[in-house]
Amino acid sequence: MPKEKPDVKNLSDNLKKLSEITEWFENQEEVDIEEGLKKVKEAAGLIKASKERLKAVENEFEEIKKEADIEELNMVDN
Repeated sequence: MPKEKPDVKNLSDNLKKLSEITEWFENQEEVDIEEGLKKVKEAAGLIKASKERLKAVENEFEEIKKEADIEELNMVDN
């Protein structure tokens, strides 16, 4: 069964999956090392994808702000 690659575009799904992984660890009396390692690797991939998405969102907001500032300057000049 192939591992799903974390979806860079869907931050909400990634955060939900991270929460599920955290809950899995919290509910274990004794953590199976192999399964725990799989979960840690999955979480690391989700964190990386989430950081990439957050950076993209930040860049989008910056672009929107620049456009709004330019439009405001154009309105003031006219």
